[in-house]
Amino acid sequence: MRVWDVAAGYLSRQSLLGEHRELHGLYSILIHDKVGYSRHPETIRWVGCANALVRRHDLLAAEMRLRGYHDRTPLASDARRRTRWPASFVTSPIDQFLLLDSKYAAGTVGRIRLPRTTQDLWAQHKYSVMARDPDCYRDLGRRAARLKGRAGFPELSRDLVAILRQRPPRGPLANAVEHMWGYVARDAARAERHEAHRSLEALLQVTAALAMRRAEPYLVASTALSELSIYLRNRM
Repeated sequence: MRVWDVAAGYLSRQSLLGEHRELHGLYSILIHDKVGYSRHPETIRWVGCANALVRRHDLLAAEMRLRGYHDRTPLASDARRRTRWPASFVTSPIDQFLLLDSKYAAGTVGRIRLPRTTQDLWAQHKYSVMARDPDCYRDLGRRAARLKGRAGFPELSRDLVAILRQRPPRGPLANAVEHMWGYVARDAARAERHEAHRSLEALLQVTAALAMRRAEPYLVASTALSELSIYLRNRM
């Protein structure tokens, strides 16, 4: 049993659907006090964090939609409780990347290729960070620019997991989506431009569709392309 902490965009189709299945099993254990796997380390760390587990499910579902799959088993969070994330990892983020690298050695890849350097890792997360805190975005960008190879990778990977667990404020979120739109706006048809400007949610949806269709390399390799959508659905 495993629920990954790294962004869902890194997972292959098999890993993505496999985590989705196991997450539902874990949720059932937590909500219905089932005995099976109740003492598993992955189960234990999610005790008291059901709303965060629902958030992780939403992130998986968003990535599935981006790749053309459909989630027919939504989970509902308890609006009365705050979203509390696990305080620990069964496997640290850097070791999760190493595990995925080993699993995908035969050539299987996710939407986002696994980062080979700390610079890769930062580039893949930069719009997700911009959507949450522009000051943090600038500070991490300067920090990453000074790092060579995989120097600082363990620390940055852990920091990015924590940052992406935060709900993005409306202003920075809109700013990040508009930056992303700039990469594909020139390729949008008239009808797509009209649809994109209907709402912020629509702007991200059209941006994501164009990025995937045109295989725009920078956006296809961005965690933000799917994860930001969960904060815009039914929000407008």
